[in-house]
Amino acid sequence: MGLFITMEGPDGSGKSTQIELLRDYLSNKGYDIIVCREPGGTRISEAVRQVILNKDFTEMGHMTELLLYAAARAQLVEEVIRPSLEAGKVVICDRFVESSAVYQGIARGMGTNLVYEVNKFAIGDTMPDVTFFIDIDAKTGISRKKQQAELDRMERETLDFHEKVAKGYRSLAKMYPDRICKMDGNLPIEEIHKRIIAEADKIISR
Repeated sequence: MGLFITMEGPDGSGKSTQIELLRDYLSNKGYDIIVCREPGGTRISEAVRQVILNKDFTEMGHMTELLLYAAARAQLVEEVIRPSLEAGKVVICDRFVESSAVYQGIARGMGTNLVYEVNKFAIGDTMPDVTFFIDIDAKTGISRKKQQAELDRMERETLDFHEKVAKGYRSLAKMYPDRICKMDGNLPIEEIHKRIIAEADKIISR
């Protein structure tokens, strides 16, 4: 089996940058790397992404949102993640089930137990070997996003919502310390990268 790494954090935490650096590092070490994102990563999942993040769909119900994320995830696991892991590749995914636990379970108030239960049907036993959580405060993250591009439906949520997301990630990191590895998102990019590859190397060498 390969290695399944996920990158999590509030919007604007710098996940994309760290994923690129990690991909380059592991590629240079000779590993076959697959990078994917959530929601998305397949033709069907990308189509679902367009629905979920459409800023005009403000009437979307919380359960609809949860199920759409799970549907996109199910397709990604079946089509990309599971086959890649079975082929011995390293999969790095930008967000996974912890995003739903935090955004829908905690920030939307649906409960993490419900989210994980629903997602059992979507992902089966395919869980990350390690999750890197880049921790920044919500205000910093959203101000970064505003500088980058037009905000999508989720990014347009209130600051209070994004603060719940940031706190939610911290509580999950405490609940699952063996798998979720917290990184200080206020550190310089290179320093965060060094800490991530140190942890990744430990896991690979097990």
